[in-house]
Amino acid sequence: MSTPHILVIEDDDAIATLIQYNLEKEGYDVAIAGDGEEGLVQADERLPDLIVLDWMLPKVSGIEVCRRLRGRPESRNVPIILLTARGEESDRVRGLDVGADDYLTKPFSVPELNARIRAVLRRIRPGLADDRLNHGDIVVDRVSHRVKRAGREVHLGPTEYRLLDHLIQHPGRVFSREQLLDAVWGSDVYVEARTVDVHVGRLRKALMQDVDIDPIRTVRSAGYSLDLEG
Repeated sequence: MSTPHILVIEDDDAIATLIQYNLEKEGYDVAIAGDGEEGLVQADERLPDLIVLDWMLPKVSGIEVCRRLRGRPESRNVPIILLTARGEESDRVRGLDVGADDYLTKPFSVPELNARIRAVLRRIRPGLADDRLNHGDIVVDRVSHRVKRAGREVHLGPTEYRLLDHLIQHPGRVFSREQLLDAVWGSDVYVEARTVDVHVGRLRKALMQDVDIDPIRTVRSAGYSLDLEG
């Protein structure tokens, strides 16, 4: 499987460098463009597998870049994730209307951006999506259904595996018991909310075997999150 090539079009050097560093750490091939015009030139010279695009750009705006890319046959289907400080619903709708596939409002967390990129690649270009999810020292191989922590294999039951698979796709995000029930057990199955606590306990125990740091954060009256500083 070839390494996905991601083009980041962002005029804030600090943000662009942060994104590039973290995406390269995830194994992506990353190029940076500092304005909309340069972004269009780079996309023309080497078609990316995904574009992370800032809304407010000099020379050519992010919205116009998105519109032009969607107007070209060769780049019509390239996934685009918009980054912007604009949080109003009308702006989000406008961004999606011109062809963006997803939308992230600044300030954003790097783990969330990574998760969004994986989700978009899986949905639009399944062949490019890495089937190994990782957070900190935890790695989930979604093809073989194997889990490792700190290089050691972790043995999980099917429910604990599904629970971890859901949490690791949204690192740092807190899920209530009800949300986890819907995501892991399904909305058609009646399961006591406290059942979630039992399975989280089993997952926590398995992940902490021979390791001192607890990767699962319990948020009182709110729920659980996978929250490991990598």
